[in-house]
This record gives sequence, C-alpha cells and structure tokens, in this order.
Amino acid sequence: MGGRGPKRELAEKIAGEITLSDDPGATLRKWRTDFDVSQTDLAAELEVSSSVISDYESGRRQSPGIGVVKRLVDGLLAIDERRGGGRIRQYGRVLSAGFESDVVYDLREYATTMPLVRFYDTIDATEVAPGGTDRISGHTVIDSIQAITRLSSEEFFRLYGQSTNRALVFTGVTRGESPLVALRVVNPTPNAVVLHGIDEDALWDHAADLARIDGYSLAVTTMALEEMLEELVELE
Repeated sequence: MGGRGPKRELAEKIAGEITLSDDPGATLRKWRTDFDVSQTDLAAELEVSSSVISDYESGRRQSPGIGVVKRLVDGLLAIDERRGGGRIRQYGRVLSAGFESDVVYDLREYATTMPLVRFYDTIDATEVAPGGTDRISGHTVIDSIQAITRLSSEEFFRLYGQSTNRALVFTGVTRGESPLVALRVVNPTPNAVVLHGIDEDALWDHAADLARIDGYSLAVTTMALEEMLEELVELE
C-alpha cells in the first residue's frame, strides 16, 4: 500500500475500518462513496465483475479477508491518484491534524489568501451577514453534531488549522444555533462561518446577530455534501 505518509495512513485507516466493522460491506460502500468511485470503476480497477463489488457491499458474499481488503483499498487509492490525488490529500490533511474523518471532512491551507466571495461562489453559498474581512487563507469542513458532541474546547480550536483567517463550514445543520453558540466560547473567531444544509429562511433568528457581534461573515448553502467536497478539492 505504499510507503509512509498520508497515503499509507489513509490506507491503514480504511482497511482497519472495513476489517473491524460489524458490517464490512456497508463500510466498504461508505469509503467507495466518499471517494466518488462507482462500483463499475472499482471493479474495472480490480479486474473483476461489478457484481463482485455489489455482493461484498450487500453482504451476499462472505466478508472479505485481509488480502481482498488490501486490493479494494489499493484500488480506491489508485483511482484517486489518477484523478489527481484530491481525496488522498484531503484525508491526509484531516488525519495529520489529529481528527477523525467522520468529524472533519476537509482541512486545508491555501498558498495565498483568497477572496471570500470566490469561496462562497464555489460552494454556492449565500451571505447572510457580512464580516470584518473579505479574504480567507483556508477552510475546514466539519460535521457539526460530531464536533459539538465529541470535541473539547482545545480540539475545537484546532479546527482553525494554521490560522483563524479561514472559513469554517458546519454540515448537518438544522437551524444553526448549536455551532454558533459553540463558537462563542472559542476565541478568536474565524473570518467566515458557513452553515451547510439549510437556506436563509430556516436559519435561527439570532444567527445573523451573533455573527455581527463577533465580527465574522455568515453564509448558508444547500449544495449536496459530496458535490461541495468535490468542488473544494478543485479549489486552488
């Protein structure tokens, strides 16, 4: 599965999750979907029929052994590398920052600062309240429920990566109250906060007021999560 580094760490993580899972097929399906790889493409990479992949994922075929799991993982990573390695880099950044990939979907620093409006355009976000700055130097995409329930205040601050001059994107949001209240105990605040999964009409009544008080830009987006992550991979 290659040498040391993000690719090896990610390979070990995927293989471990599949091997130890109570439902290995469902775990394989989760990772294949995360990598945006179809059953057909993975089957072609492994030189097997699509039904083999389908049978593993559905549980119709006996749980894969270590050798099969290695081939499946190698296949996913090989496909991603041919596509430019976006997913490997994405997960590598998350793992190196010390987070689980079900808490943080992406954590990235840009080579140069970027206009905030470009970031919003990329993820089809609508600004609800303007902030004190119009540029960012990175972004973090976070599962809001997992972050709030599992992260300590110190770990929450580490979501900022190398700089608070970034956008925090909270997914799994219903009204936006919980992540915005949680941000009040973390200082300083980020340059921008995006609440994913809701539109402006569904937003908590006091959300914009909190953003103005703390000085960050607040936006909402309803772009599908996988599509958003794909767009962010391409963002340079």
